[in-house]
Amino acid sequence: MTYNNFSLEQLQAMDAAHHLHPFTDHKDLRAAGSRIISRADGPFVYDTHGNEILDGMAGLWCVNIGYGRDELAEVAHAQMKELPYYNSFFRCSTPSPVLLSQKLAEIAPANINQVFYGSSGSEANDTALRLVRHYWALEGRPDKNRIISRNWAYHGSTVAATSLGGMAAMHGQLYGAVPNIDHVMPPYAFELRHSGESDHDFGLRAAKAVEDAILAAGPETVAAFIGEPVMGAGGVKIPPESYWPEIDRICKKYDVLLMLDEVITGYGRTGAWFAAERLGLKPDTITTAKALTSGYQPLSALLVGDRIADTLVEKGGEFFHGYTYSGHPVACAVALKNLEIIEREGLVERVRTDTGPYLAEALQARLGDHGIVGEVRCFGLMAAIEIVSDKATRERFPGEGAAASCVRDHAIAGGMMMRAVGDTMILSPPLIWTRETIDMACERIGAALNKAEAQLRRS
Repeated sequence: MTYNNFSLEQLQAMDAAHHLHPFTDHKDLRAAGSRIISRADGPFVYDTHGNEILDGMAGLWCVNIGYGRDELAEVAHAQMKELPYYNSFFRCSTPSPVLLSQKLAEIAPANINQVFYGSSGSEANDTALRLVRHYWALEGRPDKNRIISRNWAYHGSTVAATSLGGMAAMHGQLYGAVPNIDHVMPPYAFELRHSGESDHDFGLRAAKAVEDAILAAGPETVAAFIGEPVMGAGGVKIPPESYWPEIDRICKKYDVLLMLDEVITGYGRTGAWFAAERLGLKPDTITTAKALTSGYQPLSALLVGDRIADTLVEKGGEFFHGYTYSGHPVACAVALKNLEIIEREGLVERVRTDTGPYLAEALQARLGDHGIVGEVRCFGLMAAIEIVSDKATRERFPGEGAAASCVRDHAIAGGMMMRAVGDTMILSPPLIWTRETIDMACERIGAALNKAEAQLRRS
């Protein structure tokens, strides 16, 4: 590749001169210089210094089958030679999105048989919002257009997706959100559970916040509730077992549609093709992206339940919505091969019966008693480690997010890619991780915690 002709310093200088990064303080980045990741293989990424880093975030929650898969490169090459692009407007289609749609209908919950494509999870959530409101209008109830979401939820970074999400900092830069979207407390027991309150009771209380919001707005105005099965970018917040059954009951009681955002949890991460299966839910929409192609191509798929799809087909006429790259033939061909690999290698089953349980056991056994760890929690191959100053009181270190950022920096320096969200460290590794990889991760995370604690206690 041509970048090998440039030094690290040259690449950093060009990056600073021309490249605006997502979710970045650009002044700080340009003062420090960006980390240039130049190659990857299996569960590891490598920077331009040749440092090997165990990727605990699967890129950005997406590289489920790991790096360096020749099969995906080969199928992309073959599709590019045969048909690199054609649109799905004007009553046209191409073979790969047709075949992918059939495959997604096979692995989705039984009530879902239709797919709408985009290029990112943000686009898919935009589409879901628009489609849900359009559904109610087609059913003669245009005033039923309010969406209930949650604080700390992440549903993307377009204007509509940010409005659906519950990130205060992002809302602060919207300068006018999409209207009729309400946010309620999330099922984050570590910080929000009352003293003496059981997980079960806390889950019911968090679900009641949704019911209270529906009643306050008037059920006749509420179109849907949107939620991530496990809140990902907000800090791997895992709801108690009582939460989702109660949410399902509430939605059915008030005829409120259920929108699941499985951009992170879809395609095996929870030990099922979709978390909806693990939770026993039949949502009206499922937003997916990321691991659909393992990040090798940009692609999203909004899975649409029969209730909405039937009305759209029978009553909708033309749906004035879509993207240039909806159902891109190369991306869909890569997705088909990616799903084939996940299935062939039994990665969903492995997460459910082997690596998922082992990750939870290993993190708890080796890190749960650490002096700055307040809680370890896992769901499939998703994990969170709460960083605290005092284990008994769960008091945090001074400076919101500073402690977790300290752990992160030591982890990366020690060859472990992790992410800090507030004062929480999170993991979302490739599904190809083995018990040996998990042992390596625990060792490197433990070393980072030791170094961070020494630094933080001195401050």
